[in-house]
Amino acid sequence: MSWVSTRRYYELINRAIQLAKDKRTSAPLLIESLDFNFVYRLRSDKEWERATDILADAANRLKDAGAEAIIICANSMHRIYRDLGNRVDVPIIHIAECVGEKMKADEMKVASLIGTHNVMVEGFYRRRLVSYGVDLLPPDMGVVDQIDSLIYDELMQGRATRDAERLLKTIITNQSRAGAQAIVLACTELEMVVDIDANILPIYDSTTIHAQAAADWILGKD
Repeated sequence: MSWVSTRRYYELINRAIQLAKDKRTSAPLLIESLDFNFVYRLRSDKEWERATDILADAANRLKDAGAEAIIICANSMHRIYRDLGNRVDVPIIHIAECVGEKMKADEMKVASLIGTHNVMVEGFYRRRLVSYGVDLLPPDMGVVDQIDSLIYDELMQGRATRDAERLLKTIITNQSRAGAQAIVLACTELEMVVDIDANILPIYDSTTIHAQAAADWILGKD
C-alpha cells in the first residue's frame, strides 16, 4: 500500500475504463491513502491485528462514502482478507483469486511466485493459486530475503535501479531452469523492475490483473 502502488492502480484502472468507453471517461473511485509506516513489514500477531483494525476502519470509511466494492492495493495485506471481510459489508476483490482465474484460463500449470516474504513463504496466497490448479515451485529462502529487501528498501520508496532489474532477470532465469512455466509478480511494485511484455517466461503481474478486475467490476455496474 505504498504511494507507488496507489499511483499504478489509479493509472491502470482509469486506462481500462477509458479504453472500454471513450477518451473523456475516467473511473469513479474513492481512495484511502494510508500511512505506510503503520503497515510496514508486519511480523507479529499483534502487528497484524493492528493492521486489520487500520484497514477495517479505512474500508468502512470508504463504504460510508459510497464505495460498493473494495480493492486492497497490496498482495501482502491479503493475509487478513477473511478478517477484513467479516468487518466490511461490501465485497472485497481478492487479488490472488483474480490471478488464479487468469492462470486457469491460460491453462498454466507450473509457476514461481515472487513477492514479499510473507507472500512467498506463507500459505494464505499460495493456497489460492493452487486451488486453481497451479503448482508453485518451493521458495528459495536466499531469494526470498533478497526480493523482500528490494521491495521494502527500494521499490516501495519509488526507487528502481539497473541492479534491481538485473537481479530480477537472474532470478526469473533461474526459476525457468528450475521448471517454472510462468512467473507470478505478487508484489504491486515489482513491475517497476520487470519487463512484463518481454521476458524469458510469461509474466502474470498481479497489479495489472487486479486493476483490470476492478475496472471490469465498475463496467459491470454501469
